[in-house]
Amino acid sequence: MWKKEDKEDKEDNVGAQPSPTLAMYTEAVNKFSKSAAAFMEHVRLLTEARDAYQEAMSASTMLRRSLDAGDQSLRSLMTQLEQVVNAHFGETALDKKQPETVKDTTVDSASTGGGRTFLP
Repeated sequence: MWKKEDKEDKEDNVGAQPSPTLAMYTEAVNKFSKSAAAFMEHVRLLTEARDAYQEAMSASTMLRRSLDAGDQSLRSLMTQLEQVVNAHFGETALDKKQPETVKDTTVDSASTGGGRTFLP
């Protein structure tokens, strides 16, 4: 299963690796330069994406504050309206019942508006 390497095979493998040359160095430097330039182009895009994200988050925060302030204004106005209604009618608008129509048979219908009276 496992192949034993002879001493001669090991010596052949060591000699098979190419020795570094100026051409290999130049090729590696050129490859590095091209790769680094391509990477830097992507870094620019990442920077643009980060800036756009921060701008969107800032706009979202400002919009949220504006909506919260509007909600607070609406709640305040509703509270004021409820206070006016309570002061004017003596009870909350939601608890107030509509007046009931009752037919009064003992009072002259001409003087009471058709024989109807309204009860609070």
